[in-house]
Parts: sequence; structure tokens; C-alpha cells
Amino acid sequence: MANRGKELDYLFVLKALDEISFAVGKKLLVDFLRGDESNKSIVRNSLASKENFGVLAYDKEELNAMIDNLILNDMIGIDFIGNKKFWKVLKLTEKGGKEISNPVLYKKKLSFNFKETRTQITAKDRVLFEKFAEFLGHFNDEQKKAIISDNKHILCLAGAGSGKTTVLTKRIESLVKHCSVDPKKILAITFTRKARAEMMRRLEHIDELNVETFNSFCEKTLRRHNNWIYDKSVRVINYRDKIVMVNKALLSMNIAPDQAIDIYFSHTQKQGKTTDQLQNIFMNDCFFIRDYYKFKNRLLRDLSFETVDNGHKKSADLVFGVCNYIEAYMRKYGMRDFADQLVDAIKLFEKHTGLIPEFDHILVDEYQDVNSTQIKLIDILDSPNLFCVGDPRQSIYGWRGSDIRYILNFEDKYKDCEIITLSKNYRSTKHLVELTNNSIKGMGLVDLESVIEGEKDINFLKFSSEDAELAFVLQKIIALDLPGNEIFVLARVNRQLNEMSQRMKLAGIKHIVRSDEMKKSSKAKMNDITLATIHAIKGMEAKVVFIIGCNASYFPCKGSEHPVVDMVKVEEYDKEEEERRLFYVAMSRAKESLYLTYTGKKPTYFITKSMLEMMGDEKGGLQPITSGKINVDISKLSGDLMKKLKSWRSSLAGEMGLPAYCIMQDRTLLEIAQRLPKTSDELERIYGLGPAKITKYGEDILQIVNC
Repeated sequence: MANRGKELDYLFVLKALDEISFAVGKKLLVDFLRGDESNKSIVRNSLASKENFGVLAYDKEELNAMIDNLILNDMIGIDFIGNKKFWKVLKLTEKGGKEISNPVLYKKKLSFNFKETRTQITAKDRVLFEKFAEFLGHFNDEQKKAIISDNKHILCLAGAGSGKTTVLTKRIESLVKHCSVDPKKILAITFTRKARAEMMRRLEHIDELNVETFNSFCEKTLRRHNNWIYDKSVRVINYRDKIVMVNKALLSMNIAPDQAIDIYFSHTQKQGKTTDQLQNIFMNDCFFIRDYYKFKNRLLRDLSFETVDNGHKKSADLVFGVCNYIEAYMRKYGMRDFADQLVDAIKLFEKHTGLIPEFDHILVDEYQDVNSTQIKLIDILDSPNLFCVGDPRQSIYGWRGSDIRYILNFEDKYKDCEIITLSKNYRSTKHLVELTNNSIKGMGLVDLESVIEGEKDINFLKFSSEDAELAFVLQKIIALDLPGNEIFVLARVNRQLNEMSQRMKLAGIKHIVRSDEMKKSSKAKMNDITLATIHAIKGMEAKVVFIIGCNASYFPCKGSEHPVVDMVKVEEYDKEEEERRLFYVAMSRAKESLYLTYTGKKPTYFITKSMLEMMGDEKGGLQPITSGKINVDISKLSGDLMKKLKSWRSSLAGEMGLPAYCIMQDRTLLEIAQRLPKTSDELERIYGLGPAKITKYGEDILQIVNC
């Protein structure tokens, strides 16, 4: 273990918690680990004599991050003292206790599992480059090697902006043109319809080529051989089918849709979302958990939620009941979804091996996102030549079953393989690439190199409130002289996007919202501004990127807008490291300008000291700056209703001798002006309106809105 260096230092945090016999807060634990005897609690409780006192020579920020990582990975729990919800103490969980005796968390980190290396270009390679010079043209040496290498098993590690789609499609073209491979014997497989469409566009001059998503490949297979695996005609479900099934399931359980929402979501999770949005999230979560267990080849039972606390018991029972109904309904009426297609295609090939199609070459895109079932399909197809392209830096779907270990362990599985690294970034300026490299320095991956010089335009801004933060972003967008499709506004959670979208609507700014659940638009065109969650924007790019909410509440995100994700036991990945990769993905979307904004005492610890220095000028590191006056007049943007609401608030504040924001925040007024609630129930969906405020001000608000 000695050669693992600091990889196992987190165990001392767990041992310290186990050793201290009473509940401790984070500050006391940090001081204990650092050996700080100025802490009165340490002296009073004679903690300096404990074995793990002063064992870690880290600064406070580093230890706080280490503790947060253990909380995020469910090894340290949080308790509240009595009724004082702000008095938090830490406790060692059962999982944390097991980790002490059998450490596994460190094995889930990229730096432990994988060391990426730069690609060696041999004399033989250069001879081939020269031979195919006209075909390979302007490509760099690493790209050329990935395009023409004749190794049977190749893993192409393609960093952000390094041209992976170009390399993948050019390799297919090379196989057909220079190696005389029959296009019908080539299968290129990716994840999304958009990626498939782009590949097909680039390869439209090659007839009879198989370019598929995992879903489309399996759907075609099952349609072709329906009678070999089903005793009736089976079709793929659509969005309307999902709605019908969930509603029927709730009816069978004697639960109204509104009741289901109240059972499933916390008050905080409901805020800022419409009833339709909440019902959509609930529906998608039910199908997500059904598919998750299907991919794991495990039955969904009530025991699947064994880690759920008592507070989640009703939610777990609700989801379990709906999923069981869906399963029975689909079986009865001959329906399948994407997970069924993949599982059923594998069953078909296992039972009837003669039906397995033969491909001389299989090329897999986004290999960092594969799950165990998709790998099983690739193994069954068993092509003699396998080319996989992906980027461990952009593995962000562990929460839904993707397993980064397949890309990390590729060399173990295919002993004769060749690893080719594409490290030149053709998307972002040198300054942006250096910043994003620094953000994942600890993962042991090769730094990307930008080929674009460009001016340094990286902005790190602190605001006094979210209202000011969003108003600033809106102001900058209005001032930018750019096509809308060159502007992204990214957030970790949907709530912030909804708030930004409302402001844009009131300002008359056309935009597209891409969330984890849906894509919607406000009179959207191709040149509209995109707002998106980071998961929904992967693979896209823009000249100017705003990342809002860069504080510790969102990066890493400790909660979830999808309660079911917190209910199941997902242990295949390090949650904190995936959150860090998610932050990397967000920043790496920017081509020229990046704005990182936040509120609160501290920014996310994903923004390191060295990153702060890089964002500064040559004279020294940039410190977070507090915004000055925001010049966007919200009342001008939001019309007469907003003016009436602000006037009412002002008058009420004067009567009560309080600042206006104590009555109601601008954000709440904006949401009221946008949603036009007609009942008290609809008021409950408005951000910032809890039961007390609705009791006090509800009638006034409804009268103003509906007069």
C-alpha cells in the first residue's frame, strides 16, 4: 500500500470519526485531523491523546473537500442536533465502517486505475502517412494513426475538441476505400440519434453502411426476428404510452397524480417547477429505475431500496408499485422500451446463435458511457476488429449505470490492443484549455494542447444574491453581439435554468431550454440562445459560455432533483470525481469566453487556488469580486404585472418597516408574473412561497394577478 501515496489518506478521516466517542461537527473534525490544540473542544475532551490526532498535514480547505467527498459517497452521514436544523454533526455510516477494513473507494478514482500516455509515432507510421498523404491531408499525426492503424483492437482516447467524430468517420472511409472492406460488414454504433445523424451525413457517399445507435440496432434486429423471441407483435412505447401507463398505475393504487407528486418530491424539489414538469420527472424516474435494474440483470424488488431511510419509505413504495404495474402492463399489451430492446436482442442472440450478424469491423463511439449490457452485446457480436473512441474526462453518467471501468480496463481485456491518444484541442483558446486541464489535474490524464491562441477571456464573479447573478447574465447576453447559438447558459440543476428562462421570456429573448428530462423552446430557432443542464449539453460548443451557481451547493451537487437516484445503491463510481468531471465538461464547451458566477460565502472547491491564479492577470491571482450595481431594470423587462407586484411589495414593506426583499424576492415576483397562478395550490409551485407566505399574502397576490 505504501506506493499508493495519498490515495488512502481519506481512511484517516473515517478512523478519526470512529475513534471519537461523541458527535462532532466538521470544524472540530478538521482541527482534530490537523492537530490543532487551539480548539477548546479538543482540550476539553482530551482528544490530543487519540491515535489519529494530527495525522493529516493538509490545509483546512483540502480536508473539508475530503470530508465532503466521503459525505457524497455515503461513508459519512449528517445528523441534526435536536430541533436545531443548523447544528449539523457527522457520523460514520455502516458503509464507512466497512471501508476502513476493506478500502474500495480509492480504486474508483481514475488516477488509481489508469495512466494515459502520449501516442508514439513510429518510423513505420510515418511511411504509411506518406503513402496516404493525399487522403490524410491536414490531420495531425495522432489522428492519422487512429484513421489508418491496422491493429485489431484500438482504443482512441479523444479529448474534448480533438476531432473524434471526424477521426471515426474518416477511419470508416479508409476501411472502405483503402482496405476494400464491404460496407455491409461495418457497424458503427453510438448513443444518440443526433450523433448517428451526424455520422450518416458525413458518410452519405458510402452505400449500405450500418450506422446505428444501440437502440436502433436492437430495434431493427427484433423487428426482423420478432417471432423468434415474442409470441405476439411487440412495439416500442412512445411518450403518450408512458403517460397512460403511469396514470393507470396510480389509479390502480388509488393515488391521484397530485398526491403522487407530494409523496415523491420534497418541498424544495417542487419549488420553481410546474405541475406538468413534476409529473414528467416522476414518470421518467419510474422508467429510469425500471431500466436501471433491467440493465443490471436484476429484478426490481422492494428490497432494491434497502438503503432508503424512513423518510423515503413512502416514495420507495410508490415507485416500486408504479414500476411493477408498468412491467405487467407492457408484457400484457406487447410493448417494449429501449432497455427491453437491448436485453431482448441479447436473449435472442444467446438462444439462436445463428441469427448473430457478422461484422468484420465494429466501431463504438462514446465508449466511456457504455454499461454492462451494451458491453455484453458488443461481446456477442464478437467482431475480429474493434475500434472504440471515448474520453474518461467526460464520463458523467455513472448515476444511470454507465461504467467508466470498461474504458479504463480496455488494455486488460484486449492484451494486443493499441491505445491512441488525441490530445490536440481544436475548439477552445489556449487559456481555456489550460484552465480545464488544471481542473482535473489529479486524475492522471494527459493535458490537452490548444492549437488556438486567442485572447484571455475568463471571468470569475461573485454576487450578493441569485437575483443579481441572473440579472448580470441577462445583461451580458443582451450586450453580446453574437448569434444566439453561440451563447450557452449552463447550470447543474433544472431549477436555475427555469428561473433564467423566465427572465429571458420577460425580456423577449428567444431561447432553447435543454434539461435532463425534456427539450423545450421559446419560439426556438437554430440561432437561439441555449440554456441547458450540463448533462444535456455534452458534445456541443459555443463561443461564450456562462456557468451559473458555481458554489458548493451545486458543485458537487449533494442532492438530486430525481429522488429515485438517491434511493438506490449505485456503487460503481466515485460520485465526487464524476461531479468534478461534470464541471470540466461544462467549462470545456467554451470556445472563446467563459463566465463562472456564484453566490454565497465560497465558490465550489472544484475551482482550485491554481485555477484562481490562472484566471487572474499577469500581476497576480484574481480574487472573486462582488458585483456592482446590475443595470438591468427588471420592471422594464417584465411589463405591467411586474410593476404592479413590485408596487404592492413596496407599499407593504413601507407599512411593516422592512426592506422589500424581506417581503418577497424579485425571483419570486418574476415567477408569479410568468406563471399567472389562479389558485392557492398553484401558488405552492412558485419559488419562495411557503405555507406561511401564502397565508399572509396569497389573497393579495391572486387578486393582483387575476384582476
